[in-house]
Amino acid sequence: MLCSCSCFELNDLTDEILLLIFEKLDNLDILYSLHGVNKRLNKIIHDPLFISSLNFVKWSSNKFLNKFSSHVILNRYCLQILPDISMKIKWLYIESSSAKHILHAADYPNLYGLGLYNMKEKTARRLFTDKNLSCGIFKKQITRLIITIDEKKKDLFTKVKICSCIFSIFINLTHLTFSESSFENIVRLLIDVPFRSFSSSSLLVLNIKIQSFSQCLYLLDGRFSQLQTLYVDLAKVLSIDLPENKVKIPNLKCFVLSCPWEISCYKELILPLLYRMTNLEKLGLYLTFYVKDTFIDGNHIKTNILSHMPQLNIFAFHIHSLMFINNQINLPSKEDIQETFIDFKHTKIISYVDYFLEKQIGQCHIYSYPSEMQYYQNITNHFPGGLYQYVRLISLYDEHPFEHEFFIQISQSFPFLESLTLINNQSQKYKQSYKSINYDYNSSIVKYNHLITLDISKAHEDYIEEFLFNTKTYFHNNIFLDINYKSLERVTHNFTRDDTRINCAKINEIILVGEKTYSRSLQDYFPTAIIH
Repeated sequence: MLCSCSCFELNDLTDEILLLIFEKLDNLDILYSLHGVNKRLNKIIHDPLFISSLNFVKWSSNKFLNKFSSHVILNRYCLQILPDISMKIKWLYIESSSAKHILHAADYPNLYGLGLYNMKEKTARRLFTDKNLSCGIFKKQITRLIITIDEKKKDLFTKVKICSCIFSIFINLTHLTFSESSFENIVRLLIDVPFRSFSSSSLLVLNIKIQSFSQCLYLLDGRFSQLQTLYVDLAKVLSIDLPENKVKIPNLKCFVLSCPWEISCYKELILPLLYRMTNLEKLGLYLTFYVKDTFIDGNHIKTNILSHMPQLNIFAFHIHSLMFINNQINLPSKEDIQETFIDFKHTKIISYVDYFLEKQIGQCHIYSYPSEMQYYQNITNHFPGGLYQYVRLISLYDEHPFEHEFFIQISQSFPFLESLTLINNQSQKYKQSYKSINYDYNSSIVKYNHLITLDISKAHEDYIEEFLFNTKTYFHNNIFLDINYKSLERVTHNFTRDDTRINCAKINEIILVGEKTYSRSLQDYFPTAIIH
């Protein structure tokens, strides 16, 4: 917050300089500190460019929070500031617990965009049944809506109720983003789409996370007749209980489909859906497929996708194909795969292949770069690096060891990583004592600034050391750890080792695999953790 005693010095500055200063600061802090001080400052801080969008929400660790926890600050906004500037407000971003208070603070005649975060069923019911709001702002003004749900898996049915009533209340919606509050919760929204109440003749853009492929097909059965852009993130793709629908989707111009898990029926489900999109101009596919005879490569894309979409201008993708090799010979190399993209002159394509002899399975990654993918599964030592700022979830797997330098590369390539799973049974070959290295070992510490979930339950003990040694790895507090108990016990020297004590103190929840009885020292070694 700005100190009010600095207002005399502020008055000595020109309007242009003040605007430049205020643009670098949080507009809510500026409003709270300077609103009502004098007419000149009011005129500057009430500039429409400065107050047309107000964000009362902040992201902390793995959840949305109210930017102002103090009731005094919120009350000043609702009683004094918002009534004075409400004519100029076009967008509001609000945490659900304060939504009703803020929306009732003033009339907002020009408000058309609304973000509602951490919605629960009870909060939604109170808000959506408020007659003044539902018959006023919601029904007549809001055309752009963001809703994030804050529910656990056991409360999945509540998401049905919230999602199903949106289009009966916000009847003029053109843009809707409907997702979960936390990326770590991979349970997608279960929407009651077979019923026609979930429909709109005005919706143009829909961004949604859903539970199954059948729900994706329901979204494209004509209930959103004007839909032009659709982003769908799937939890799973099954070929059971799918609705029959072969109707063309001529209005759709942009379609982006992603799924973090494997799909076994790509040709039977995904391709027929794409062929219905006759006028598509932008396509994004971020998927993993099981294939039978050959990897999906540039030749396949040209023949089976691009040739069916004459209007397509942009094709962004990460296609990860898996194939059982059964002792085959003459398997394609990285160079063979890359050669099939020789005609993709205006797009950089990255590709690499791996063959896992123990599992008798091969994999091929092909993707356009720069990438907007959210998931990157089965990363191996062949990973070529790069920057993937949209990726939040990765898994690491190889039948060859991961050395410390590999983890440095991973942390640099995925700066906003939230969930990491590692499967590798091979011991590291070049373990080092970083305390004894002559150069500054702080530069070699792997930093995961946004990591929330770490699963090393199927990893060699070298990798438990890799993550729990504070001389090798740094992460923030509130880590959810999945780990084998006996391995943890050995690596921590029965919960007495100093090298692992700092990082273990940052764990706030642990799932222990393999044992039923635990050492008495366990809880003391993880002082803030809930242990399962």
